[in-house]
Amino acid sequence: MNSGNDWRPTASRAMLERRAAAFAQVRAFFAERGVLEVDTPVIVNAPVSDVHIHSAEVRFPDDPVTSPEDSSTAAGVPRARFFLHTSPEFAMKRLLAAGSGDIYQICHVARGLERGRYHNAEFTLIEWYRLGFTLEALMDEVEALVRAVIGPAARALASERITYQQAFLREAGIDPLACPDEELVRAARELGFEPHSTGAARDELLELLMGAKIGPRLGQQALTFVHRYPASQAALARLDPNDARCALRFELYCKGIELANGFHELASAQEQRTRFEADLAERARRGLPTYSLDERLLAALESGLPECSGVALGFDRLLMLAADAQHIDDVIPFPTERA
Repeated sequence: MNSGNDWRPTASRAMLERRAAAFAQVRAFFAERGVLEVDTPVIVNAPVSDVHIHSAEVRFPDDPVTSPEDSSTAAGVPRARFFLHTSPEFAMKRLLAAGSGDIYQICHVARGLERGRYHNAEFTLIEWYRLGFTLEALMDEVEALVRAVIGPAARALASERITYQQAFLREAGIDPLACPDEELVRAARELGFEPHSTGAARDELLELLMGAKIGPRLGQQALTFVHRYPASQAALARLDPNDARCALRFELYCKGIELANGFHELASAQEQRTRFEADLAERARRGLPTYSLDERLLAALESGLPECSGVALGFDRLLMLAADAQHIDDVIPFPTERA
């Protein structure tokens, strides 16, 4: 039942004006650099395979399947499955493979099971891809955009770039690339977790420590880029040719908040398929839903993805920093509960 006031927006008129100004600022930033704005579908045929991201499935009234138990066919009619995108990455890479050149997008995405001070199930991403950019060049551009949007308050923020290994050594005294699993288990237990009760794998332990201990300590007085993630967490990034233990991937933290995730993009269709299949196996191990792979993306990679780096930046979190807001609800008109 409605409370009587939940029709009202959670963001003030002043915040809506600030939000609109930030959108204009982002568009001006990319226009000045000759990056093309694109607009890809929010409804897609295949979700991401990442075990940490949960996709929302879309049903249409004319869908031949009316029963959730019948997920593939109804009366012999193949079912077309649709999902809300969790990122525009796959569609944007298809554009890149088709010759779009440098592109960016500002869009709403939806991810399930995410709600809290910095999380709403539906949120706004800025995602962009730059041809010929190294990971370091992309970090430079991300920092320039973030400083532009944050404005005068950004002058007090230093610029810091550390490897994933350095971040763990500094904040937890652990070498994430070399330490035994038992050391990670002990560190998790010190935080009150019992990882062995869920059969935690090494990457689960590392991600738990990054989320609960390392990440919240990062960027307290700086824009802190953490780069060279473990190769097992490469996702859609290339491996570092100088250290096969690491992936050419970074995340940006400020005041303990994760703002961005960037890759020197993997171009090999075969390697990407192998990684997707490993994701699906891990999803099955965890009892999570598994889906068909995005064959259109893999076909685009097979046709040839240009050398590029790409990044997704959380617009709402960035606006929170710019406005010194304490909750994501303060910077969006209607959180999911009021949608």
